[in-house]
Amino acid sequence: MRIQAVIFDMDGVLVDTEYFYREQLQLFFQRNGIDVPLEALNRQVGQSHPYYLSFLETWWERGTGEKRPGAELERMVTAHTADMPLDYAALLNPGVADTLDALRERGYRVALASSSKYANIAQVLGECGLTGRFELIVSGEDFHESKPNPEIYLHTVASLGLPAASCVAVEDSDVGITAACRAGLTVVAKREERFALTQEGANYKIDALPDLLPLLDKLG
Repeated sequence: MRIQAVIFDMDGVLVDTEYFYREQLQLFFQRNGIDVPLEALNRQVGQSHPYYLSFLETWWERGTGEKRPGAELERMVTAHTADMPLDYAALLNPGVADTLDALRERGYRVALASSSKYANIAQVLGECGLTGRFELIVSGEDFHESKPNPEIYLHTVASLGLPAASCVAVEDSDVGITAACRAGLTVVAKREERFALTQEGANYKIDALPDLLPLLDKLG
């Protein structure tokens, strides 16, 4: 079936934020005397906000013996890592804006399906100059379960009015790839080797976003 739409994940695909988030989280725990294994921190990649809050609660209790709500711990992370300011524009992956524009010029519909909250999505897109480049934006906060549950992709393709077989998902995390596969999309993985990801299930892999254009030419 002819490809009609490309649906992007945000963190890791459009902006190289996952490494920064991991370093920020690791610093927070270290400053509070809590040893969290790197493999546990890596499991955060691509996960939803509720998962993140639960992760904070679990490791804080393990490290301190004290129970605290995830929302409170999230505020503490922000305060404790204020000396690590996040510059989304500086973390924008190469060629993103040009690739999005080229896709639209070639007649592809372009959407975003991210596990992040809408407020964060809006901030990232605004700071990176990407506002208005997506026909549809869907956040994981709309669903009881986000990736690897396929619901976010099922909802996105339904909202576009397209069959899943005519859509490509661009992902990096294992949970995102799993969600898109379960929803029946063709999955392109942006290669990522820093977090012990398998990227199993992806139909294709690319090294950078501009590589998507010749790949779509081959897919037809």
